[in-house]
Amino acid sequence: MSEKENFLTIKEAGQNELIIKKSRFIASFARTDTKEKAEAFIKEVSKKYHDATHNTYAYTIGLNDEQVKASDNGEPQGTAGVVELKALQLMKLKNVTVVVTRYFGGIKLGAGGLIRAYSNSVTEAAKAIGVVKRVLQKELSFSIPYNRLDEINHYLEKNDVFVSNRKYGTDVTFTLFVEDKDIKPLEADLTNLLNGQVTLKEIGQRYNEILLKEVNYHEQ
Repeated sequence: MSEKENFLTIKEAGQNELIIKKSRFIASFARTDTKEKAEAFIKEVSKKYHDATHNTYAYTIGLNDEQVKASDNGEPQGTAGVVELKALQLMKLKNVTVVVTRYFGGIKLGAGGLIRAYSNSVTEAAKAIGVVKRVLQKELSFSIPYNRLDEINHYLEKNDVFVSNRKYGTDVTFTLFVEDKDIKPLEADLTNLLNGQVTLKEIGQRYNEILLKEVNYHEQ
């Protein structure tokens, strides 16, 4: 399984607003996996804020940024769209479009001020909306006796294992999702906890999205 199959993106479409020296900066985000969807979102936001001073934007499509585009929309060259695109890439966000709308408040920010304002608008909006890690995980199942339920629940919760189902029959059967790299450590821990009385069965695999509690963009 390639690490390229795992990537970061925003949790959902959303907005965040910053006031910087009386100017309003409204960052609107959407998940877009094609150029057509990105362009449609830009058009939609620009129409909504048609009376704004500027509607700048950036998008990146593909897991290797195969398609990127940025626009300053009348701001000094290199102070808006390219800055937004760089912010997306530094955060390692994939398949996203951001439009940053500016309503001028009467105080000029200068080139450096604009760069900081547009960069911060993108970063703060992504944090406010939430960042998820989209990962390809294996679906596994195993069964345990009822008298071990609390112990295993505690272990899985403590280790942030994604449990999708618990079926209560003669025993308790867990269904969970785990990345490839975590399967062997999980199996070793469960074997140790249950004195060897456990068998992990692989059912299949699928992509899941995990909301990151803390985002250290440079380590993803």
